[in-house]
Amino acid sequence: MIDVPLSVLDLAPVAAGASAGEALRHTTELARRTDELGYHRFWVAEHHNMPAIASSAPAVLIAHLAAQTERIRLGSGGVMLPNHAPLVVAEQFGTLEALHPGRIDLGIGRAPGTDRMTALALRRTMEGLSAEGFPRELADLMNYFADDAGGPITATPGRGQRPAVWLLGSSGFSAQLAGALGLPFSFAHHFSAENTLPALALYRQSFRPSQWLREPYAMVAVNAVCAETDERAEWLAGPAGLSFLRLRAGRPEPLATPEEAAAYPYQDLEREFLAQRRQGQATGSPETVRGQLGELLARTGADELMLTTMVYDVADRVRSFELIAEEVAGGLRGRAAGLGG
Repeated sequence: MIDVPLSVLDLAPVAAGASAGEALRHTTELARRTDELGYHRFWVAEHHNMPAIASSAPAVLIAHLAAQTERIRLGSGGVMLPNHAPLVVAEQFGTLEALHPGRIDLGIGRAPGTDRMTALALRRTMEGLSAEGFPRELADLMNYFADDAGGPITATPGRGQRPAVWLLGSSGFSAQLAGALGLPFSFAHHFSAENTLPALALYRQSFRPSQWLREPYAMVAVNAVCAETDERAEWLAGPAGLSFLRLRAGRPEPLATPEEAAAYPYQDLEREFLAQRRQGQATGSPETVRGQLGELLARTGADELMLTTMVYDVADRVRSFELIAEEVAGGLRGRAAGLGG
């Protein structure tokens, strides 16, 4: 029987009528519960200038979550390296690893995770904001963690206290770089489903064994909303779709209620866009979600799945992860084994 690790990606969603503080408390509640349920890791994503997302400072939030949990790995999905000096990231995550040894993941992304004006406000210079500079800055970051790091600058904490470094991606660039460096790779299937299979193939083809990995290790992030019935899950998933439409139109807003999402006057093209976006994701009852996640595992050969659940009420968010842990996960293992995964 193949054991498929299940993990969590959370954006600390800010619901309409709620505060960022409430969103962060809800994320903490979810981290505690998924720790109890046996999920493998819990990542938070860096976003800026977005009213619906409160996870703008992953290192700070990870420190809090690590202190509130017992076993689950905590990490970034990801830290957007173009926004930061590599030394700052090394010191932050070196500190986290020193405080919580063996529990910290550093997922690194190449995109800024925001608009260009906000990225410039974060970095305060154009240098480092281009994709071309990413491999060099990644190498600088990795060097700060090395036991034998050379040069006049020492990251303290950092040197000799390396968290588990991942590369994140939604296209082929990071997939190929992760393979060439022998690093684990996490693909953003939840918003770039059409690129999933090509990127994973490129990662595996490019992979070279390293001091960190002997064989490629790929994780796939997928939207997942599980409820007692298909109809209930579809209802709960409505606000996430509306939020994505508003973000795409340049009008980010706090997460709507299911009632508001259901009453929204969608245009035909918007409905078609949301239907396409939902393909390959997981929404429904435990039986439905088991089939959808099993199909994703069969198609991708993923070593791990990372589930992200954007729903309005934290109780529904927690319940979705409970249902998947209690009624889906075991079936996934058997299904993956039967498919030769």
